[in-house]
Amino acid sequence: MGQPKKQTSNRKRGLRQSHLVLTLARRVNGTSPVKVKTTRRETGKDKTVATAK
Repeated sequence: MGQPKKQTSNRKRGLRQSHLVLTLARRVNGTSPVKVKTTRRETGKDKTVATAK
């Protein structure tokens, strides 16, 4: 999947590359049986806890 470029003039929420990818991934997840990873909170991946021995 081609990645959209971030516009250099503004740093508004809708123009940032990561946000464009996020909205596109959420749209894919709504329709497709193959799910795309969006954020750690949304996809449910556990945090890796480093245990010191």
